[in-house]
Amino acid sequence: MWWTHQFNGPDCHHFGELHQFVLPRHTLLPSPLFLVANLSRPKITTPKWKGQKRALPPCLILNGTLQPLPPLSPSLSAEISFDISQSQIQSFLFEFDVSGNLRRLKEFLHKSDNRTCADCGASDPKWASANIGVFICLKCCGVHRSLGTHISKVLSVTLDEWSDEEIDNMIEVGGNSSANAIYEAHLEGSVKPSPDSSHEERMHFIRSKYELQEFLKPSLRIVSLSSAGNSIYSSDSGNNLNSFRVSNKSKSEQVAMVEFIGILKVKVIEGRNLAVRDFLSSDPYVVVSIGQQKAQTTVMKSNLNPVWKEDLMLSVPQNYGALKLQVFDHDTFSADDIMGEAEVDIQPLVTAATAFVDVSMFGNMQIGKWLKTSDNALIRDSIINIIDGMVKQEVSLKLQNVESGELEIELEWLPLEQ
Repeated sequence: MWWTHQFNGPDCHHFGELHQFVLPRHTLLPSPLFLVANLSRPKITTPKWKGQKRALPPCLILNGTLQPLPPLSPSLSAEISFDISQSQIQSFLFEFDVSGNLRRLKEFLHKSDNRTCADCGASDPKWASANIGVFICLKCCGVHRSLGTHISKVLSVTLDEWSDEEIDNMIEVGGNSSANAIYEAHLEGSVKPSPDSSHEERMHFIRSKYELQEFLKPSLRIVSLSSAGNSIYSSDSGNNLNSFRVSNKSKSEQVAMVEFIGILKVKVIEGRNLAVRDFLSSDPYVVVSIGQQKAQTTVMKSNLNPVWKEDLMLSVPQNYGALKLQVFDHDTFSADDIMGEAEVDIQPLVTAATAFVDVSMFGNMQIGKWLKTSDNALIRDSIINIIDGMVKQEVSLKLQNVESGELEIELEWLPLEQ
């Protein structure tokens, strides 16, 4: 496309608000030269031709070299014409940007493994997933956008503004090769799309790779986090997986690499004598959580002794904490009210379950116990049994920080291979 602007007199032309460069009246741009501009930043006002604050001499780029232009007479009218798109202009500005972090990003993009799309191999990618840490092409970036920013936050390398943290994260990942070593660790039987692949082929592969995480090592999962934390380690190597760092300073969602050791099935059986939060009754539901993972039961309308008998599943990370349970009263027009809470130490269950390589080889028997003390919420000692080849634990809890209420649950440990 040809862009043309006619200058008359001492006016100057602001070519685009995004980069806020100024083309003075006497600037010439002979095609096919890239750009002629006064390179003062961040914003240039109209030059003063008869006095102070005159703009710096204009210049042009010729074969990669910055060349000054002699000033023309202020009375001379001039026309500029050039065959370049706005995206090309932004790419040019990116190449000549002198800010430290953008320069780091540019240098990182020029690494050999980042010169092709991480997903299809197309050359010269100009887009990136800032939270995953990969450079991608225009066709693949459309699929990434459809996944949602909680999975992939897409930014243009040349058109979008990058925060220092986003640039740091891209560099800490290590590039396309490092990210693919994680996301494509088990690619056997699957075919990566090519630069000429259809949208449907890209969609299937990219969803499988990042959203469904089908190609990761079985015990690894990338989970979305919104709160602070330290770098998380892989139990296999002990190496710091900085590629999925979580920062205290970030308000946007980040991702972290987590090594899971098993699945915890939480059967919420029933509640007894729950607290009243509405007129004479409550609409209770239970939220269970481990770390950042949460699951909840259905809402039981107007019931202080609800029976749920619902199974909720949570993955247990290597560095697990307590299982937290919270009971809430559902409200339609205001925030839900808390109706009590309790914590369950799952270490006795995990220790007992992992002590047996194959519990199906054993008959029904007791294999552990969590004792009632003044420091926990147990109503009675909690017994851990092997029942029909399954490791289960019955837990009766007195809800804390509330006037009344008890909760009956059953825990079951499931190895990852199940």
